[in-house]
Amino acid sequence: MLLSFITYLQHTKRASQHTLTAYKKDLEQFEEFGQTAFQTPLEDAQHAEIRAWVIDLVESGLSPRSINRKIATLRSFYKFLLKEGQIQKDPTYKIQALKTPKRLPEFISEQNVEEVLSEIQYQEDFEGQRDKMVMEFLYLTGVRLSELLNLKWKDVDLNSDLVRVLGKRQKERIIPITKVLKQNIISYKKSFEKTFHNLDHCDYFIVTITREPAYPMKIYRIVKHYLDLFAQTSKRSPHILRHTFATHLLNKGADLNAVKDLLGHANLAATQVYTHNSMEKLKAVFDQAHPKA
Repeated sequence: MLLSFITYLQHTKRASQHTLTAYKKDLEQFEEFGQTAFQTPLEDAQHAEIRAWVIDLVESGLSPRSINRKIATLRSFYKFLLKEGQIQKDPTYKIQALKTPKRLPEFISEQNVEEVLSEIQYQEDFEGQRDKMVMEFLYLTGVRLSELLNLKWKDVDLNSDLVRVLGKRQKERIIPITKVLKQNIISYKKSFEKTFHNLDHCDYFIVTITREPAYPMKIYRIVKHYLDLFAQTSKRSPHILRHTFATHLLNKGADLNAVKDLLGHANLAATQVYTHNSMEKLKAVFDQAHPKA
């Protein structure tokens, strides 16, 4: 049933490859635990086995956030089995998620972003121009890593100053392109055409020097390399540029619903976490400026 579940996620739920890999890994890990500790097949697991696994994960030092993700995987799997009539009772029914400390998304200051985008001397060759485009595109559009990797030239409309992004569960959204980003895309396009002698609209937007589609670790290395030069933050991932995009928009007074749509969030709750960063800035201004603060 594990294979059937993964197929269901892929074709019915339209889950990303990253999600499919994570779910499969979680279920295989639980299956191995169940067979070793209780000689229980995955489909026959009961509340006691799941609870024992959660305790084992806690004792191993795994973070509550990671454990909760694994619990969510099991919930989805057994809900699927229940729907398919393979089991009569959901063994995760009384399994509670662990408490997790509230954590504000980290972001990069406007000054640091300006330094990364304007003061770094990117190489004039294709790889240098591509790296610059990666940094600018992630920050100026707020797209996810997977969305950038799947983007093709046909999705970038320079006539209308728009980019079409395919987000989670294959939901398309439209993101406006700023004047600065548009000019830099035009320059990057010239470098692309010069390097590869032509440009096909079906080409991926971000590619390697061999014209192959870029891969996640490649983007991670690019982002980390340039953020290491200026950014005063402990995290150096592509996702922090997405956090920064959202936080800076809200700091400048952008409408929360508009930011939600730009990020491709399904509901406001996911976007509201960024308002806490904006509130921290507001408090700092208040403390500094108010005579009775």
